[in-house]
Amino acid sequence: MEKDLRHLPLRERKKLRTRQTLVDTALELFAARDFTAVTLDEIVDAVEVSKRTFFRTFTSKEDVALAPEKELWAAYLTDIETRPLTGEHLLGAYKGALFAALEQMADGWEQRFLASRSLVDRTPVLTAHSLRHCSEVSAHVVRIVADRLAGESPGRTELRLLLDLMLAAWHCALEAWTSSDAAHQDRPALIRHMRQAFATIPAVAALAAQDV
Repeated sequence: MEKDLRHLPLRERKKLRTRQTLVDTALELFAARDFTAVTLDEIVDAVEVSKRTFFRTFTSKEDVALAPEKELWAAYLTDIETRPLTGEHLLGAYKGALFAALEQMADGWEQRFLASRSLVDRTPVLTAHSLRHCSEVSAHVVRIVADRLAGESPGRTELRLLLDLMLAAWHCALEAWTSSDAAHQDRPALIRHMRQAFATIPAVAALAAQDV
């Protein structure tokens, strides 16, 4: 889905375009060589911006390398802050927020995401950065939901375990999607894998209930 930027002030449109160019350029350089071999100077020189401009948007090379992932989860957090919540239908809210966040991503996001994930898989420092980001987002989601439910059941432990179950299904969907051939790595294919993975959650929960 292409984001319509025409309603934004010119300055904001320029900032968003510069951000996207930095992401695209950095991922191309990282793919062509190696994450550790590419310097920040090379990235900003290729885009013809200053380091000051870079640091207005990103905190580090790791940050720009994981930009597609962070864009998705930033949209997720925004959605979960306003999505209707009840203690009885939290899994649906968790899943719905992820589908909504995915829908908000601009055209070409999935290809940038694939490039970023491939880079993470072969770069230990990025793997650690990604895992830390995932943990931070999970904790943030639980805080948001717990505060919004304001003492209603379930508690924070149950909120986190339910979120982790959804995330485990998400990672299974990603694994199936990224291992498929390039012709089947578009966004509709990712959504199909997500629906298939999410559909298994009730059976998994039933298996867990057998050991209670």
